[in-house]
Amino acid sequence: MLYFCDIFYKMEKLKKRWNLTSNWQVFVILLVFSITGYSSLLIAKPILNLVGLDQATTNPWIYRPLRILLIFPFYQVLIVFYGWLFGQFAFFWNFEKKMLSRMGLKKFFKDDNR
Repeated sequence: MLYFCDIFYKMEKLKKRWNLTSNWQVFVILLVFSITGYSSLLIAKPILNLVGLDQATTNPWIYRPLRILLIFPFYQVLIVFYGWLFGQFAFFWNFEKKMLSRMGLKKFFKDDNR
């Protein structure tokens, strides 16, 4: 019973932090995060193989950083796509703009508050 109360409390914290109205929205958003992460991992490996970098034959100090660098742009596109697919486009578009602006890419987005 204590475990269930802990999960409920954490969902309430997420609802408040993300300005959501239901537990269903929290579930869908967490589902989108998980699907996006997994999909970006699945896409990166065949692309590296396509350019001739196989995990078995490439030095891990080269292969892994390249794979991480390749995962990043796929993740950015897929999170907005899956957000749209699951009906949470506005949340993920704002999330994406916030994340990219923290990385110094704010100049590429129009400020919606003006």
